[in-house]
Amino acid sequence: MAEVKLHPDWLAHIGGEFEQPYMAQLKAFLADERARGKTIYPRPAHWFAALDATPPQDVRVVILGQDPYHGPGQAHGLCFSVQPGVRTPPSLVNIYKEMRDDLGIPPARHGYLKSWAEQGVLLLNNCLTVEAGLAASHQKRGWERFTDAAVAAVAADPAPKVFILWGSHAQKKAANVAGLATGSPHLILRAPHPSPLSAHNGFFGSKPFSQANAFLAAHGRSPIDWALPESPAAE
Repeated sequence: MAEVKLHPDWLAHIGGEFEQPYMAQLKAFLADERARGKTIYPRPAHWFAALDATPPQDVRVVILGQDPYHGPGQAHGLCFSVQPGVRTPPSLVNIYKEMRDDLGIPPARHGYLKSWAEQGVLLLNNCLTVEAGLAASHQKRGWERFTDAAVAAVAADPAPKVFILWGSHAQKKAANVAGLATGSPHLILRAPHPSPLSAHNGFFGSKPFSQANAFLAAHGRSPIDWALPESPAAE
């Protein structure tokens, strides 16, 4: 995966994953898919964008997604986020609604969440690639093991953090991560997924943003400014 970059501080924690057989198999799979003319999202330079934007020592909040968006121009490596100028996806619309009700922040006119990542919100998908138009098409190819290692590295650091787990998929992923068991120094917030199919089953009203900031402040860490810039530039 020479065409992508990974922040050097992440390499110090999980660089050994690139030497594992599963990663060689994943690399071969992705190369073969591209050689067959398949479109893969996001583009290779963005495969590790979540880790590159939020070095491990800066992580204060973790939000776990499932797969990248599989529509044209949407995915750019941060879960739930889309490039400026791209229509805000329904799940993110609901996230904005909950943020408005929780913190009084008006919904942004875009879906670009890079400013969260730059403040220490790790926006990590379970799988880091997907075939165009085919949700979950790259599951069980190796990405899950890699992102498990990244989450475990964050959880192993004793500095208090907030893990926001929306939906059973994210909750199952975190369930077996060392450092997130009983007695963890971290706050773990669980709620239904913000998808329109499940948001009314307990996502709305869960107040994750105020809870996260209250926890960070109580532990001497700076809260997140969840308000997004009005006119961000695309990458």
